[in-house]
Amino acid sequence: MLQMDVTDDQSVQRAVDAILEREGRLDAVVNNAGIAIAGPLELTSMEEAKRQIDVNLVGAFLACRAVLPTMRRQGGGYIVNVGSIGGLIALPYQPLYSASKFALEGMTECLRLEVRPFGIRVVIVESGDTRTEITRNRRVAEATTNQQVYRSLAAALTCTADDEQHGPGPDGVARLLWRILNPRLRHTVGRRPRGWKTLMVA
Repeated sequence: MLQMDVTDDQSVQRAVDAILEREGRLDAVVNNAGIAIAGPLELTSMEEAKRQIDVNLVGAFLACRAVLPTMRRQGGGYIVNVGSIGGLIALPYQPLYSASKFALEGMTECLRLEVRPFGIRVVIVESGDTRTEITRNRRVAEATTNQQVYRSLAAALTCTADDEQHGPGPDGVARLLWRILNPRLRHTVGRRPRGWKTLMVA
């Protein structure tokens, strides 16, 4: 297993180079790295804001940039960016998380248009409440400790955690990724002929 720090350009490039050296090509990339830092925007530090954007947005940018030269030379490939419902609707007390996912939506749309002529497919997965480790690993902005101003913060985060932990597990997302990366040859539409059963028996 290769380790990669998605916020470190050299780390990303080393991982891509290692894959190419071992496999000779690179067909698919799933940008799934993400963290959640919660808290009112007013009480979020610059360091916390940068960390949130660096992992969720810049990490995907660095990974995409690192693999595109190879995919262009190959004449194809898949890039899947894992977004969030938080990139479509704002989540209370998660302003920088939502900002990172909204930005990922825009970056993905632009990239899709740019690389389509090279046979590279780019898609984004917008997952809703899913039971993953992000709930347990969510950090709260340090300045919110013992704050008395934003009284609904605790209730909002409790509701978010409850929704996530009662949501489906990550298997559904994994199955969706499998379908994206392994498109079916045939997609049937319309009604079958009324006599199809007879024809099949015959």
